[in-house]
Amino acid sequence: MAGKSSWSKILITVKEYFLITMGLLLYTLAWSLFLLPNNLVGGGVTGLASIIQYATGFNVAYSYFIINAILVLIAMKILGAEFGAKTIYAMVITSVFLRFLPGMMPADFIAEFTHENGKLISVIFAGAMVGLGIALTFTQGGSTGGTDIIGLILNKYYRISPGTVILILDLIIIASSMLIPNGASFSDKLLVLIYGYVLTGVVNYSLDMVLNGKRQSVQMFVFTQKYEILTDRICNDVHRGVTLLDSQGGYSKQPGKLVVVIVKRTEISKILKVIKEVDSDAFVSIGNVSEVYGKGFEPMKKS
Repeated sequence: MAGKSSWSKILITVKEYFLITMGLLLYTLAWSLFLLPNNLVGGGVTGLASIIQYATGFNVAYSYFIINAILVLIAMKILGAEFGAKTIYAMVITSVFLRFLPGMMPADFIAEFTHENGKLISVIFAGAMVGLGIALTFTQGGSTGGTDIIGLILNKYYRISPGTVILILDLIIIASSMLIPNGASFSDKLLVLIYGYVLTGVVNYSLDMVLNGKRQSVQMFVFTQKYEILTDRICNDVHRGVTLLDSQGGYSKQPGKLVVVIVKRTEISKILKVIKEVDSDAFVSIGNVSEVYGKGFEPMKKS
């Protein structure tokens, strides 16, 4: 049993790092395909590294790695030596991807797919890919590091949320693109600034959609006379707990039971299929719930 448990842990770890790698691949592809070819900027350390590249020619991968390495060392000293093995992995892999992926993009493909579609389309595509990549990394316990680390450090000493710190830093980094001495006109630099802020909005929207969509739950009320069968089916087939409340029909005055079940949004179709099989005449009400804590959902937050 111990050997089987060890293999299970290894497989879970391999799966986590594989999904983190896929998320980072999406993240760096967005930069390699859409942002860097258009000299666009974004937030975070990657955005700062891109500005350094545009201004000096110093490769984005090197400055990304150097800045993140310094931040990780500081974090390990302040937050503890156990800080972020997955963050360190993500930092290294992202640096490697940023170093080699841009050179692997065919010039004719970039010209046709990126330049001809315009910068606004590039920003939207890039934002969706970056948001999805970061979300995939987050769900496996990873992090792209960078401004996340600064947010965690400041949160340890001051009552300010990491999200607020990250947003402020992103706005400052994107605004600093106006200082790039590349000979571009003020209007062109202003346009890059606007695109950078649009990119930030798309990234945050995509990130929230993926993370909140995965966690979002619903509360289902089911009015049926076949509540005993339905309760057994939901518990055995969908593996969700059910609560039965005493009820009475307002018109029929007949007593009955109200079936109450809370499930993840992704499980709605399973529940509805079971309800239809048990009682196609059942009356079902579905409502969103903001937060759910307990077994099978989110762990209880510490005060």
